[in-house]
Amino acid sequence: MTRKICVVSGTRADYGVLRWVMDGIRKSPNLELQVIATGMHLSPEFGLTYRELEKGGFRIDARIEMLVSSDTPTGLTKSIGLGTIGFADAYSRLQPDIVAVMGDRFEIFAAVQAAFFAGISVAHISGGEVTEGALDDSVRHCITKMSRYHFVAAKPYLKRVLQLGEQPDSVFNVGDPGLDSIKRLPLLSREDLDAKCGLPPDKPFLLVTYHPETTGATDPERGMRALLAALDKFPAFSVLVTKSNADAGGRVINAMIDTYAASHPGRVVAATSLGHVNYLSALKHCAAVVGNSSSGIVEAPALRAPTVNIGSRQQGRLRASSVIDCRTNGAAIAAALRRAVSPKFRQIAGRTKSKYGDCDASTLIVKKLGEVDVTRRHPKRFYDLPA
Repeated sequence: MTRKICVVSGTRADYGVLRWVMDGIRKSPNLELQVIATGMHLSPEFGLTYRELEKGGFRIDARIEMLVSSDTPTGLTKSIGLGTIGFADAYSRLQPDIVAVMGDRFEIFAAVQAAFFAGISVAHISGGEVTEGALDDSVRHCITKMSRYHFVAAKPYLKRVLQLGEQPDSVFNVGDPGLDSIKRLPLLSREDLDAKCGLPPDKPFLLVTYHPETTGATDPERGMRALLAALDKFPAFSVLVTKSNADAGGRVINAMIDTYAASHPGRVVAATSLGHVNYLSALKHCAAVVGNSSSGIVEAPALRAPTVNIGSRQQGRLRASSVIDCRTNGAAIAAALRRAVSPKFRQIAGRTKSKYGDCDASTLIVKKLGEVDVTRRHPKRFYDLPA
């Protein structure tokens, strides 16, 4: 009997991680792929990125509209409520055996709690990680406790999931599937990237992605202002900026990006969403990655790109030698950038090793999804670590 695996994607970022898991499920003779698109994928404001899934050849089985036109805490909470209702209806219709999700965002929280109360087993990718500067940190651990199976990216993360009381035979250290595209996708040449994104040819560029620190550690506007002030100190570099997610404070950041790009024509390019191939290609060719996106921690080291990681949003994640951490002020960011683009540090980045596996996690995940017991409907038993 074919096993139905329902994959939920809510953002451009999680699709980049899930793409090859979805592809493997689709190609498996024993598995049936179901796809639910939600969150920013369905929003014109954030680029209607569900089209990326369709370009990848994936049929979307359900579209769940859940974003209200607000990025306040109240608005995000209402979005979770709308999403939970939508997922309940979708699961009732699709009847999946397993719901597979990645990460820690509020859209995924809605998807998982609906599956949990429907008695559907959840397979969670990227649990056990720590991001102290984002509310996602607590959301991730909540998702772990509602999930039956866990695919983690590194040994310390496996240990943390066990600390949360999950059974050892349900936790699998596979690496990060977000790295698989580096091996599997044909990335663009620098010339093709310039043409696609409108970058000045033959000029080094900085790739910038900055999100709010949703724990309130840093005011989003103040943080973005400090970053822009630092970028002004590097006029020899062009700048490619991707916009913020639908987090509280994200719209403030995006408005500042638009204003900055408009005031620096020919040097600064702002994109709502680059698309997966373009983004990975930009990581490959940039002089440095700047901001506080997880891609600077996970994917950039695998592509040998120096990273300037700002503030506390990614605090707690495993670091490669190519990552420079700095405080959220203009002088500190500029100092870190000067170090990142120096020939000496670029040599360090060129020798760095990824902390997140060897770019084959998706194959392992798909294999396990076909093997795990989907009949386990009883409550999970809490696993106590040996004294």
